[in-house]
Amino acid sequence: MTEKQQRFQDLHPDCFFLTADQPQQLTDFLRKYEWIADDEAVTLIEKPGEGNMNYVLRVRTDRQSFIVKQSRPWVEKYPQLDAPIERIVVEAQFYDAVSEVGELQDFIPALKGFRAEHFIMAVEDLGEASDFTNIYKKSGQISSTELADLVRFISGLHRVSTDEMREPFPDNHALKELNAEHIFNYPYLEENGFDLDTVQAGLQALALSYKQDKALKKRIESLGKTYLEQGNTLLHGDYYPGSWLRTTEGTKVIDPEFAYLGRAEFDLGVLVAHLKMAQTDDAVVEAGLAHYTHLGRNFDHALFAGFCGAEILRRIIGLAQLPLDLSLAEKGNLLAWAAESVLNPLANTFMQIRTSGISQSATFKNS
Repeated sequence: MTEKQQRFQDLHPDCFFLTADQPQQLTDFLRKYEWIADDEAVTLIEKPGEGNMNYVLRVRTDRQSFIVKQSRPWVEKYPQLDAPIERIVVEAQFYDAVSEVGELQDFIPALKGFRAEHFIMAVEDLGEASDFTNIYKKSGQISSTELADLVRFISGLHRVSTDEMREPFPDNHALKELNAEHIFNYPYLEENGFDLDTVQAGLQALALSYKQDKALKKRIESLGKTYLEQGNTLLHGDYYPGSWLRTTEGTKVIDPEFAYLGRAEFDLGVLVAHLKMAQTDDAVVEAGLAHYTHLGRNFDHALFAGFCGAEILRRIIGLAQLPLDLSLAEKGNLLAWAAESVLNPLANTFMQIRTSGISQSATFKNS
């Protein structure tokens, strides 16, 4: 028994532990819950990639292929970080809710099965796919068609009628608190134990002025409080290139374990933040945002700009680093832009999405 398995089973002794190292036990589990037939042979068990939050496997049989994933009481990529194990419940309920919306169904993998007592779910295998993290490289850019798809999805998601969900959507507060720590607090601690020079020489000194900026930190703290509030819009909660997939069937969206009911400005701010870090041309971003059709009268451009700036700051001076293809000077320019978006959001004309001609009343209903 591995150290991870022992740790898991000490906390959850009655739960099945998902691992590629015990193929017969996994086969028995799949048959028990009728995810495969009794006479169906498992031919391959493999990791489709390294998951950030959860442990993920691809299972192939002589009849089908699907993805099995389990949440553990830690972050899979950073097992030293505790995380609420119930996040898999949020992800399963998100897929269930979105699968009822015809306009959104094709963007997500179909939910095959879910066993809450084991914190395990199975979803459709999207086949050969790659995420969008290559757009952080100067040689890899997002296409206008791909961006339009991603904005249409989030626009449709934000119009889902939560009143017609089969059951109330979880508040996901424990995972939001963990996320809030890494967005709105940890990056601004001068002594947080993370030497940014191990990421890029000179980054630690560059970050210091932002860690010491009292006005910036006060505004960031306020954004964090808003983030933790309950809202009425269904959000993906982690809408960045690692959650977007290029497949043979088009653009897909995965990993909604951070989903919650909140403010639409957060999802949009995160989206734009990552496009900025990927050095996507401003004209392409603005054209893409034109496909967002849920700009209601209560949309707060300052909040949108603030969340965008906060996401850039935490990705450059926080723990959740990205494979950015940026020089130190380029990161310095981005940090300055991000801080200005937080402190003086309405002065940033780039962050003013036009609202003329946009429907403010349409909703997608779950059928």
